[in-house]
Amino acid sequence: MPVGLGTIRLTMEGRPEEADAIRTIHAALDAGCRLIDTAVNYCANGSELGYCEALVRKALESWSGASDDVMVVCKGGNLRTDELLFVQDGSPANLRRSCEISLKALGRDVIDLYCLHSVDPNVPLADSMSELARLREEGKVRHIGISNAGRRQIAEAQTIVELAAVENRLSPWSVNSLRIVEQCEAEGLAYLAYSPLGSERLVTRLGEKPAFAAVARDRGVSVQQVALAWALACSPIVIPIPSARRSDTICDSLAAATLLLTAEEMAQLEQDLTTDGPEFASSHTARA
Repeated sequence: MPVGLGTIRLTMEGRPEEADAIRTIHAALDAGCRLIDTAVNYCANGSELGYCEALVRKALESWSGASDDVMVVCKGGNLRTDELLFVQDGSPANLRRSCEISLKALGRDVIDLYCLHSVDPNVPLADSMSELARLREEGKVRHIGISNAGRRQIAEAQTIVELAAVENRLSPWSVNSLRIVEQCEAEGLAYLAYSPLGSERLVTRLGEKPAFAAVARDRGVSVQQVALAWALACSPIVIPIPSARRSDTICDSLAAATLLLTAEEMAQLEQDLTTDGPEFASSHTARA
């Protein structure tokens, strides 16, 4: 299954009740999803760090399938307070503390993929990535990634530690990232595409993109499926990680894995693509 599950909408403000959130995760797993994306700061206040991973742990422990087959992605380097949703702290001390919080919340000895959530301008990238390398040497993480990073930052990180993945934005509203997708493909890195349906505000406006709406109508599927199928068609290394609050929503998204777009349809969709604009830049880490 080349589509994962993002958990941000299950764990932050406006989140569903825990039982409903677990049902949504179970529905995704039952539909074949085997990658769940989390972050230590996906929570409602400063005292809840690790809430997201703890929720995933409960879902995996109560799921009837083989939870060992599910890759859990964790991110550290962003914190939150009661007032601020995202507070950058890429210091080695915070990365280590965040990793320990995630490990404890997950109830695991090792994290499958651990990413620097965002590059902290106040901390040398070498310091942040070197700490992730130490965590891997200690057996606390298997693979290392980086999120919300530009091409030069990815290249610099690669000189410090071997990366397995990059997690950046990619959606019909955000196609500048395709240059980074090409970079990742050339270097053999997976590309985890967060917000593949746009921001929460924009996802309801996918129907306003006439080409996407037309393909959806012709195929008899949701416009969201078309958007995800477009992302999948961009490169074999792209793994969209849509987030959802309801079981039916995530199951519809996961069905995009079987929607193969033709070359003619891809050319048609190009009419609706939009480069990254100010609304994305102003909320760069707010939707990661």
